[in-house]
Amino acid sequence: MDSKDQSSSGGGYFASFTSRLSNLGTALGLMSDEGVEVRNSEVGGAEDSVEVINPEGGTEDSVEEANKGRWKQEERESHWKIMKNYIGSDITSLVTLPVFIMEPMSTLQKMAEIMEYSHLLDLADECEDPHMRMVYATTWAVSVYYALQRTWKPFNPILGETYEMVNHGGITFLAEQVCHHPPIGAAHAENEHFTYDLTSKLKTKLLGNSVEIYPVGRTRVTLKRDGVVLDLVPPPSKANNLIFGRTWVDSAGDMIMTNMTTGEKVVLYFQPCGWFGAGRYEVDGYVYNAAEEPKILMTGKWNESMSYQPCDMEGEPLPGTELKEVWKVADAPENDKFQYTHFAHKINSLDTAPKKLLASDSRLRPDRYALEKGDLSKAGSAKSSLEEKQRAEKRNRDAKGHKFTPRWFEMSEEVATTPWGDLEVYRFNGKYNEHREAADISDDTNIIDIESTEFNPWQYGNVTTE
Repeated sequence: MDSKDQSSSGGGYFASFTSRLSNLGTALGLMSDEGVEVRNSEVGGAEDSVEVINPEGGTEDSVEEANKGRWKQEERESHWKIMKNYIGSDITSLVTLPVFIMEPMSTLQKMAEIMEYSHLLDLADECEDPHMRMVYATTWAVSVYYALQRTWKPFNPILGETYEMVNHGGITFLAEQVCHHPPIGAAHAENEHFTYDLTSKLKTKLLGNSVEIYPVGRTRVTLKRDGVVLDLVPPPSKANNLIFGRTWVDSAGDMIMTNMTTGEKVVLYFQPCGWFGAGRYEVDGYVYNAAEEPKILMTGKWNESMSYQPCDMEGEPLPGTELKEVWKVADAPENDKFQYTHFAHKINSLDTAPKKLLASDSRLRPDRYALEKGDLSKAGSAKSSLEEKQRAEKRNRDAKGHKFTPRWFEMSEEVATTPWGDLEVYRFNGKYNEHREAADISDDTNIIDIESTEFNPWQYGNVTTE
Protein backbone atom coordinates (compact mmCIF):
# COMPACT_ATOMS: atom_id res chain seq x y z
CA MET A 1 0.00 0.00 0.00
CA ASP A 2 1.48 3.38 -0.94
CA SER A 3 1.69 6.36 1.40
CA LYS A 4 -1.35 7.98 -0.14
CA ASP A 5 -3.48 4.91 0.54
CA GLN A 6 -2.17 4.66 4.08
CA SER A 7 -3.01 8.28 4.76
CA SER A 8 -6.56 7.90 3.54
CA SER A 9 -6.99 4.90 5.85
CA GLY A 10 -5.44 6.55 8.87
CA GLY A 11 -2.04 4.92 8.18
CA GLY A 12 -0.10 8.09 9.01
CA TYR A 13 -1.24 7.62 12.55
CA PHE A 14 1.11 4.78 13.45
CA ALA A 15 4.13 6.83 14.50
CA SER A 16 2.15 9.42 16.45
CA PHE A 17 0.20 6.73 18.27
CA THR A 18 3.31 5.09 19.71
CA SER A 19 3.41 7.64 22.51
CA ARG A 20 -0.02 6.40 23.62
CA LEU A 21 1.24 2.91 24.43
CA SER A 22 2.09 3.90 27.98
CA ASN A 23 -1.38 5.30 28.53
CA LEU A 24 -3.29 2.01 28.37
CA GLY A 25 -4.53 2.35 31.92
CA THR A 26 -6.05 5.78 31.30
CA ALA A 27 -7.76 4.89 28.07
CA LEU A 28 -11.35 5.72 28.95
CA GLY A 29 -11.66 9.46 28.30
CA LEU A 30 -15.07 11.06 28.00
CA MET A 31 -16.35 12.97 25.01
CA SER A 32 -13.85 15.48 23.70
CA ASP A 33 -14.94 19.08 23.31
CA GLU A 34 -12.98 19.30 20.09
CA GLY A 35 -14.80 19.88 16.86
CA VAL A 36 -15.82 22.60 14.48
CA GLU A 37 -17.76 25.02 16.64
CA VAL A 38 -19.76 27.91 15.25
CA ARG A 39 -21.55 29.97 17.86
CA ASN A 40 -24.30 32.19 16.57
CA SER A 41 -26.37 34.73 18.46
CA GLU A 42 -30.10 34.45 17.81
CA VAL A 43 -29.53 31.96 15.01
CA GLY A 44 -32.71 31.16 13.11
CA GLY A 45 -34.78 33.34 15.43
CA ALA A 46 -33.86 31.56 18.66
CA GLU A 47 -34.13 33.68 21.77
CA ASP A 48 -30.77 32.62 23.17
CA SER A 49 -27.44 31.94 21.52
CA VAL A 50 -26.97 28.37 20.31
CA GLU A 51 -24.04 26.37 19.07
CA VAL A 52 -24.22 25.14 15.48
CA ILE A 53 -21.42 22.79 14.47
CA ASN A 54 -20.67 22.39 10.78
CA PRO A 55 -18.74 19.14 10.22
CA GLU A 56 -17.29 20.54 6.99
CA GLY A 57 -15.89 23.55 8.85
CA GLY A 58 -16.06 27.26 8.20
CA THR A 59 -17.82 30.11 10.00
CA GLU A 60 -18.97 32.31 7.14
CA ASP A 61 -22.08 30.21 6.47
CA SER A 62 -23.17 29.79 10.09
CA VAL A 63 -26.65 31.22 9.64
CA GLU A 64 -27.21 29.21 6.46
CA GLU A 65 -25.98 26.09 8.25
CA ALA A 66 -28.35 26.75 11.15
CA ASN A 67 -31.32 26.87 8.81
CA LYS A 68 -30.58 23.46 7.33
CA GLY A 69 -32.16 20.32 8.69
CA ARG A 70 -35.62 18.83 8.93
CA TRP A 71 -37.22 21.39 11.27
CA LYS A 72 -39.35 24.28 10.01
CA GLN A 73 -38.47 27.67 11.52
CA GLU A 74 -41.56 27.88 13.72
CA GLU A 75 -40.97 24.30 14.90
CA ARG A 76 -37.34 25.03 15.72
CA GLU A 77 -38.20 28.05 17.80
CA SER A 78 -41.07 26.33 19.60
CA HIS A 79 -39.07 23.25 20.51
CA TRP A 80 -36.01 25.29 21.45
CA LYS A 81 -38.07 27.05 24.12
CA ILE A 82 -38.80 23.63 25.62
CA MET A 83 -35.38 22.06 25.15
CA LYS A 84 -33.38 24.93 26.65
CA ASN A 85 -35.07 24.30 30.01
CA TYR A 86 -33.35 20.90 30.15
CA ILE A 87 -29.80 22.08 29.38
CA GLY A 88 -27.35 20.17 31.58
CA SER A 89 -29.90 17.45 32.29
CA ASP A 90 -30.22 13.78 31.39
CA ILE A 91 -33.07 13.83 28.88
CA THR A 92 -33.28 10.08 28.25
CA SER A 93 -36.91 9.93 29.33
CA LEU A 94 -37.82 13.57 29.94
CA VAL A 95 -38.49 15.03 26.52
CA THR A 96 -41.23 13.91 24.14
CA LEU A 97 -40.18 14.53 20.56
CA PRO A 98 -42.38 14.82 17.46
CA VAL A 99 -42.59 11.84 15.12
CA PHE A 100 -41.29 13.76 12.11
CA ILE A 101 -37.74 13.52 13.49
CA MET A 102 -38.11 9.81 14.25
CA GLU A 103 -37.36 6.66 12.30
CA PRO A 104 -39.76 3.68 12.00
CA MET A 105 -37.79 1.52 14.38
CA SER A 106 -37.64 1.13 18.15
CA THR A 107 -34.48 1.23 20.23
CA LEU A 108 -34.77 -2.54 20.72
CA GLN A 109 -34.59 -3.04 16.98
CA LYS A 110 -31.64 -0.70 16.72
CA MET A 111 -29.89 -2.83 19.34
CA ALA A 112 -30.13 -5.74 16.90
CA GLU A 113 -28.16 -3.90 14.23
CA ILE A 114 -24.92 -4.98 15.89
CA MET A 115 -25.64 -8.42 14.41
CA GLU A 116 -25.30 -7.26 10.77
CA TYR A 117 -21.67 -8.34 10.59
CA SER A 118 -21.94 -11.19 13.08
CA HIS A 119 -19.84 -13.36 10.76
CA LEU A 120 -16.85 -11.56 12.30
CA LEU A 121 -17.68 -13.21 15.63
CA ASP A 122 -17.92 -16.55 13.82
CA LEU A 123 -14.39 -15.94 12.51
CA ALA A 124 -13.20 -14.97 16.00
CA ASP A 125 -14.56 -18.24 17.37
CA GLU A 126 -12.87 -20.27 14.63
CA CYS A 127 -9.54 -18.42 14.91
CA GLU A 128 -6.68 -20.15 16.75
CA ASP A 129 -4.46 -17.04 16.91
CA PRO A 130 -5.51 -15.22 20.12
CA HIS A 131 -4.51 -11.81 18.74
CA MET A 132 -6.35 -12.21 15.44
CA ARG A 133 -9.35 -13.40 17.44
CA MET A 134 -9.35 -9.97 19.07
CA VAL A 135 -9.03 -8.27 15.67
CA TYR A 136 -12.18 -10.00 14.41
CA ALA A 137 -14.17 -9.43 17.61
CA THR A 138 -13.27 -5.75 17.93
CA THR A 139 -13.92 -5.09 14.25
CA TRP A 140 -17.40 -6.54 14.80
CA ALA A 141 -17.90 -3.98 17.58
CA VAL A 142 -16.73 -1.14 15.30
CA SER A 143 -18.94 -2.24 12.39
CA VAL A 144 -22.19 -1.10 14.01
CA TYR A 145 -21.11 2.55 14.05
CA TYR A 146 -21.98 2.95 10.38
CA ALA A 147 -25.60 2.33 11.36
CA LEU A 148 -25.37 4.47 14.50
CA GLN A 149 -24.52 7.56 12.48
CA ARG A 150 -28.15 7.86 11.42
CA THR A 151 -29.66 11.06 12.78
CA TRP A 152 -33.27 9.90 13.11
CA LYS A 153 -34.44 9.06 16.62
CA PRO A 154 -35.85 5.56 17.24
CA PHE A 155 -39.03 5.10 19.29
CA ASN A 156 -38.57 4.62 23.02
CA PRO A 157 -39.70 1.06 23.81
CA ILE A 158 -42.81 0.46 25.90
CA LEU A 159 -42.14 -1.42 29.13
CA GLY A 160 -42.46 -5.12 28.27
CA GLU A 161 -41.91 -4.53 24.55
CA THR A 162 -39.77 -7.13 22.78
CA TYR A 163 -37.98 -7.66 19.50
CA GLU A 164 -37.23 -11.07 17.98
CA MET A 165 -34.93 -11.78 15.04
CA VAL A 166 -34.15 -15.07 13.31
CA ASN A 167 -32.97 -16.07 9.82
CA HIS A 168 -29.66 -14.23 9.94
CA GLY A 169 -26.41 -16.19 10.25
CA GLY A 170 -28.19 -18.88 12.26
CA ILE A 171 -28.74 -16.31 15.01
CA THR A 172 -31.66 -16.08 17.38
CA PHE A 173 -31.84 -12.57 18.83
CA LEU A 174 -34.19 -11.37 21.55
CA ALA A 175 -34.43 -7.97 23.23
CA GLU A 176 -36.83 -6.81 25.94
CA GLN A 177 -37.47 -3.46 27.62
CA VAL A 178 -36.98 -4.43 31.24
CA CYS A 179 -37.23 -1.04 32.94
CA HIS A 180 -38.93 2.25 32.08
CA HIS A 181 -37.35 4.69 34.57
CA PRO A 182 -34.48 4.66 33.84
CA PRO A 183 -34.93 3.12 30.38
CA ILE A 184 -33.08 -0.21 30.33
CA GLY A 185 -33.10 -2.80 27.57
CA ALA A 186 -31.66 -6.30 27.72
CA ALA A 187 -30.69 -8.51 24.80
CA HIS A 188 -29.47 -12.04 24.17
CA ALA A 189 -28.30 -13.56 20.90
CA GLU A 190 -26.86 -16.93 20.05
CA ASN A 191 -25.70 -19.12 17.19
CA GLU A 192 -23.36 -22.10 16.94
CA HIS A 193 -20.28 -19.92 17.48
CA PHE A 194 -21.13 -17.39 20.18
CA THR A 195 -23.53 -16.02 22.75
CA TYR A 196 -24.09 -12.30 23.17
CA ASP A 197 -25.54 -10.61 26.25
CA LEU A 198 -26.29 -6.93 26.69
CA THR A 199 -27.77 -4.73 29.36
CA SER A 200 -28.15 -1.23 27.94
CA LYS A 201 -28.87 1.99 29.78
CA LEU A 202 -28.02 5.29 28.10
CA LYS A 203 -27.06 8.37 30.06
CA THR A 204 -27.34 11.70 28.31
CA LYS A 205 -26.40 15.32 28.90
CA LEU A 206 -28.19 18.03 26.95
CA LEU A 207 -25.89 20.87 25.97
CA GLY A 208 -28.54 22.92 24.19
CA ASN A 209 -28.34 22.24 20.47
CA SER A 210 -26.41 19.02 21.06
CA VAL A 211 -26.51 16.07 23.41
CA GLU A 212 -23.74 13.86 24.76
CA ILE A 213 -24.61 10.16 24.98
CA TYR A 214 -22.83 7.86 27.42
CA PRO A 215 -23.31 4.09 26.96
CA VAL A 216 -23.83 2.90 30.53
CA GLY A 217 -24.06 -0.69 29.38
CA ARG A 218 -22.53 -4.12 29.87
CA THR A 219 -21.72 -6.17 26.77
CA ARG A 220 -20.38 -9.70 26.99
CA VAL A 221 -19.61 -12.14 24.17
CA THR A 222 -18.74 -15.77 24.83
CA LEU A 223 -16.97 -17.65 22.04
CA LYS A 224 -18.12 -21.23 22.25
CA ARG A 225 -15.15 -23.19 20.95
CA ASP A 226 -12.76 -22.18 23.74
CA GLY A 227 -15.27 -20.62 26.12
CA VAL A 228 -13.46 -17.27 26.22
CA VAL A 229 -15.46 -14.28 27.45
CA LEU A 230 -15.03 -10.86 25.84
CA ASP A 231 -16.05 -7.61 27.51
CA LEU A 232 -16.74 -4.43 25.50
CA VAL A 233 -16.61 -0.80 26.63
CA PRO A 234 -17.67 1.48 23.73
CA PRO A 235 -16.85 5.19 23.38
CA PRO A 236 -19.40 7.94 24.06
CA SER A 237 -21.13 9.79 21.22
CA LYS A 238 -22.43 13.26 20.57
CA ALA A 239 -25.41 14.28 18.45
CA ASN A 240 -24.82 17.76 17.07
CA ASN A 241 -27.36 20.31 15.81
CA LEU A 242 -30.47 18.72 17.30
CA ILE A 243 -32.74 21.61 16.34
CA PHE A 244 -30.69 24.19 14.43
CA GLY A 245 -28.65 22.92 11.50
CA ARG A 246 -27.99 19.52 9.96
CA THR A 247 -28.01 16.88 12.66
CA TRP A 248 -24.92 14.66 12.65
CA VAL A 249 -23.40 12.17 15.07
CA ASP A 250 -19.78 11.85 16.14
CA SER A 251 -18.13 9.30 18.41
CA ALA A 252 -14.89 10.18 20.17
CA GLY A 253 -12.86 8.40 22.79
CA ASP A 254 -11.64 4.87 23.41
CA MET A 255 -13.26 1.55 22.67
CA ILE A 256 -11.85 -1.25 24.83
CA MET A 257 -12.34 -4.96 24.19
CA THR A 258 -10.93 -7.27 26.86
CA ASN A 259 -10.56 -11.02 26.84
CA MET A 260 -11.66 -11.76 30.40
CA THR A 261 -10.35 -15.33 30.12
CA THR A 262 -6.81 -14.91 28.78
CA GLY A 263 -6.00 -11.22 29.26
CA GLU A 264 -5.58 -9.91 25.70
CA LYS A 265 -6.94 -6.41 25.18
CA VAL A 266 -7.70 -4.04 22.32
CA VAL A 267 -7.76 -0.26 22.70
CA LEU A 268 -9.08 1.66 19.70
CA TYR A 269 -9.18 5.45 19.66
CA PHE A 270 -12.13 7.05 17.87
CA GLN A 271 -10.85 10.44 16.78
CA PRO A 272 -13.17 13.43 17.23
CA CYS A 273 -14.18 15.47 14.22
CA GLY A 274 -11.72 18.35 13.99
CA TRP A 275 -11.53 21.55 11.97
CA PHE A 276 -12.81 21.11 8.42
CA GLY A 277 -13.74 17.53 9.26
CA ALA A 278 -10.19 16.42 10.04
CA GLY A 279 -10.07 13.03 11.72
CA ARG A 280 -13.78 12.38 11.38
CA TYR A 281 -14.61 8.64 11.31
CA GLU A 282 -10.97 7.61 11.93
CA VAL A 283 -10.24 4.71 14.30
CA ASP A 284 -6.75 3.57 15.29
CA GLY A 285 -5.29 1.36 17.97
CA TYR A 286 -3.61 -1.87 18.98
CA VAL A 287 -4.17 -5.44 20.06
CA TYR A 288 -2.16 -6.08 23.22
CA ASN A 289 -1.13 -9.41 24.69
CA ALA A 290 -1.71 -10.26 28.33
CA ALA A 291 1.57 -8.51 29.20
CA GLU A 292 0.19 -5.28 27.63
CA GLU A 293 2.64 -5.45 24.71
CA PRO A 294 1.34 -4.32 21.29
CA LYS A 295 1.06 -7.18 18.80
CA ILE A 296 -1.22 -5.96 16.00
CA LEU A 297 -2.13 -2.45 14.95
CA MET A 298 -5.63 -1.71 13.70
CA THR A 299 -6.71 1.27 11.64
CA GLY A 300 -9.55 2.46 9.47
CA LYS A 301 -12.75 4.47 9.42
CA TRP A 302 -15.87 3.31 11.22
CA ASN A 303 -18.04 4.30 8.25
CA GLU A 304 -15.89 2.52 5.65
CA SER A 305 -13.54 -0.30 6.63
CA MET A 306 -11.00 -1.63 9.13
CA SER A 307 -7.55 -3.11 8.48
CA TYR A 308 -4.79 -4.68 10.55
CA GLN A 309 -1.04 -5.30 10.45
CA PRO A 310 1.44 -7.04 12.80
CA CYS A 311 3.60 -4.57 14.72
CA ASP A 312 6.75 -4.45 16.85
CA MET A 313 7.10 -3.48 20.50
CA GLU A 314 7.11 0.19 19.50
CA GLY A 315 3.84 -0.15 17.65
CA GLU A 316 5.40 0.18 14.19
CA PRO A 317 4.47 -2.20 11.35
CA LEU A 318 6.73 -5.25 11.13
CA PRO A 319 9.00 -5.26 8.05
CA GLY A 320 7.73 -7.54 5.32
CA THR A 321 4.10 -7.31 6.44
CA GLU A 322 1.28 -5.40 4.85
CA LEU A 323 -1.95 -3.77 5.93
CA LYS A 324 -4.84 -6.18 5.32
CA GLU A 325 -8.51 -5.31 5.22
CA VAL A 326 -10.66 -7.28 7.67
CA TRP A 327 -14.02 -5.58 7.13
CA LYS A 328 -15.70 -3.26 4.65
CA VAL A 329 -19.13 -1.73 4.99
CA ALA A 330 -21.73 -3.31 2.73
CA ASP A 331 -23.39 -1.35 -0.04
CA ALA A 332 -26.40 0.61 1.19
CA PRO A 333 -29.56 1.69 -0.64
CA GLU A 334 -29.16 5.01 -2.43
CA ASN A 335 -31.23 8.00 -1.30
CA ASP A 336 -32.96 6.01 1.41
CA LYS A 337 -35.28 8.30 3.38
CA PHE A 338 -34.06 7.12 6.76
CA GLN A 339 -30.49 6.26 5.65
CA TYR A 340 -31.25 2.59 6.32
CA THR A 341 -28.93 -0.18 5.29
CA HIS A 342 -30.32 -3.28 3.63
CA PHE A 343 -29.96 -5.00 7.00
CA ALA A 344 -31.97 -2.29 8.77
CA HIS A 345 -34.82 -2.89 6.33
CA LYS A 346 -34.46 -6.61 7.00
CA ILE A 347 -34.80 -5.96 10.75
CA ASN A 348 -38.06 -4.12 10.19
CA SER A 349 -39.53 -6.76 7.92
CA LEU A 350 -41.18 -10.06 8.74
CA ASP A 351 -38.39 -11.84 6.85
CA THR A 352 -36.48 -11.98 10.13
CA ALA A 353 -39.54 -12.77 12.28
CA PRO A 354 -40.00 -16.24 13.79
CA LYS A 355 -43.16 -18.34 13.77
CA LYS A 356 -45.74 -17.16 16.31
CA LEU A 357 -44.17 -13.74 16.73
CA LEU A 358 -44.68 -12.34 20.23
CA ALA A 359 -47.51 -9.81 20.36
CA SER A 360 -45.12 -7.48 22.18
CA ASP A 361 -42.77 -7.26 19.17
CA SER A 362 -41.66 -3.81 18.01
CA ARG A 363 -42.70 -4.51 14.43
CA LEU A 364 -46.33 -4.48 15.58
CA ARG A 365 -46.23 -0.99 17.10
CA PRO A 366 -48.92 1.03 15.30
CA ASP A 367 -46.91 4.27 15.53
CA ARG A 368 -43.84 2.65 14.02
CA TYR A 369 -45.84 1.06 11.21
CA ALA A 370 -47.71 4.29 10.42
CA LEU A 371 -44.44 6.21 10.21
CA GLU A 372 -43.00 3.53 7.94
CA LYS A 373 -46.00 4.06 5.64
CA GLY A 374 -45.53 7.84 5.74
CA ASP A 375 -48.64 8.69 7.78
CA LEU A 376 -47.19 11.15 10.32
CA SER A 377 -50.58 12.14 11.73
CA LYS A 378 -51.54 8.54 12.50
CA ALA A 379 -48.05 7.84 13.83
CA GLY A 380 -48.26 10.79 16.22
CA SER A 381 -51.67 9.85 17.58
CA ALA A 382 -50.70 6.18 17.93
CA LYS A 383 -47.53 7.15 19.77
CA SER A 384 -49.51 9.31 22.21
CA SER A 385 -52.03 6.51 22.72
CA LEU A 386 -49.31 3.97 23.52
CA GLU A 387 -47.67 6.34 25.98
CA GLU A 388 -50.98 6.92 27.77
CA LYS A 389 -51.69 3.19 27.88
CA GLN A 390 -48.28 2.69 29.44
CA ARG A 391 -49.13 5.26 32.12
CA ALA A 392 -52.50 3.58 32.67
CA GLU A 393 -50.87 0.18 33.09
CA LYS A 394 -48.51 1.64 35.67
CA ARG A 395 -51.44 3.10 37.61
CA ASN A 396 -53.16 -0.30 37.48
CA ARG A 397 -50.00 -2.10 38.56
CA ASP A 398 -49.33 0.34 41.41
CA ALA A 399 -52.93 0.08 42.60
CA LYS A 400 -52.54 -3.70 42.89
CA GLY A 401 -49.16 -3.37 44.60
CA HIS A 402 -47.43 -5.29 41.82
CA LYS A 403 -43.88 -4.84 40.60
CA PHE A 404 -43.13 -5.20 36.91
CA THR A 405 -41.28 -8.43 36.16
CA PRO A 406 -39.62 -9.00 32.77
CA ARG A 407 -40.64 -12.20 31.00
CA TRP A 408 -37.39 -13.23 29.35
CA PHE A 409 -34.71 -11.64 31.54
CA GLU A 410 -34.17 -11.29 35.26
CA MET A 411 -32.18 -8.87 37.33
CA SER A 412 -29.03 -10.48 38.68
CA GLU A 413 -27.17 -9.55 41.84
CA GLU A 414 -24.30 -8.27 39.71
CA VAL A 415 -23.68 -4.53 39.42
CA ALA A 416 -21.34 -3.59 36.59
CA THR A 417 -19.02 -0.61 36.97
CA THR A 418 -18.73 1.53 33.83
CA PRO A 419 -16.87 4.78 33.16
CA TRP A 420 -20.21 6.61 33.37
CA GLY A 421 -21.89 4.96 36.32
CA ASP A 422 -22.96 1.65 37.81
CA LEU A 423 -25.44 -0.64 36.09
CA GLU A 424 -27.75 -3.37 37.35
CA VAL A 425 -27.11 -6.36 35.09
CA TYR A 426 -30.03 -8.34 33.65
CA ARG A 427 -29.50 -11.95 32.60
CA PHE A 428 -31.27 -14.06 30.03
CA ASN A 429 -33.44 -16.52 31.97
CA GLY A 430 -33.70 -19.21 29.28
CA LYS A 431 -37.51 -19.24 29.22
CA TYR A 432 -37.57 -17.89 25.68
CA ASN A 433 -35.77 -20.99 24.42
CA GLU A 434 -38.63 -23.13 25.74
CA HIS A 435 -41.18 -20.80 24.17
CA ARG A 436 -39.40 -20.83 20.82
CA GLU A 437 -39.02 -24.62 20.74
CA ALA A 438 -42.74 -25.04 21.39
CA ALA A 439 -43.60 -22.44 18.74
CA ASP A 440 -41.31 -23.98 16.14
CA ILE A 441 -42.86 -27.44 16.41
CA SER A 442 -46.39 -26.05 16.43
CA ASP A 443 -48.60 -26.71 13.41
CA ASP A 444 -49.97 -23.17 13.76
CA THR A 445 -48.02 -20.99 11.34
CA ASN A 446 -49.63 -17.88 12.85
CA ILE A 447 -49.23 -15.71 9.78
CA ILE A 448 -48.72 -12.15 11.00
CA ASP A 449 -50.20 -9.10 9.35
CA ILE A 450 -48.58 -6.04 10.92
CA GLU A 451 -51.44 -3.72 10.04
CA SER A 452 -54.17 -5.83 11.64
CA THR A 453 -52.32 -7.53 14.51
CA GLU A 454 -52.67 -5.76 17.85
CA PHE A 455 -49.45 -4.72 19.57
CA ASN A 456 -49.70 -6.02 23.13
CA PRO A 457 -46.79 -5.60 25.55
CA TRP A 458 -49.13 -5.14 28.51
CA GLN A 459 -48.86 -7.53 31.45
CA TYR A 460 -51.50 -6.10 33.75
CA GLY A 461 -54.80 -6.46 31.93
CA ASN A 462 -56.93 -3.36 31.68
CA VAL A 463 -55.03 -0.47 30.11
CA THR A 464 -57.95 1.76 29.20
CA THR A 465 -57.07 5.43 29.30
CA GLU A 466 -60.42 6.63 30.61
